[in-house]
Amino acid sequence: MNEVAAVLICLAGGMTGGLVGVGGGILFVPALTVCLGLSQVEGEATSLLMIVLVALVGAYRQRGYGNLDTRAAVLIGVLSPLGVAIGVVLANNVSERLLQLAFAALALFMATQLVRRARSAG
Repeated sequence: MNEVAAVLICLAGGMTGGLVGVGGGILFVPALTVCLGLSQVEGEATSLLMIVLVALVGAYRQRGYGNLDTRAAVLIGVLSPLGVAIGVVLANNVSERLLQLAFAALALFMATQLVRRARSAG
């Protein structure tokens, strides 16, 4: 593993997560696969653990600003492991190419939605 690239990925993902609430899968997975040469499944699995750490720090800081909806976070946090378990099984039973394309499609969809939302708010 290229340690310098890993440090840069961590800094970029952490700053992006703190700035816009995204950084985990959206930035970490492509960076891990493209820059560090991990497979798509390895990148996703590694990102899952990284997100926990980034989210804890971000949530702690945002709580201090009064921006944390604890009830929603707990509800989603309690229910999400079921979805994660299903997703892990699926990720390990489909081709890596399909995972890459699905991830790219999701990223494009989310980007389109964010642009629409920003344009309508302005």
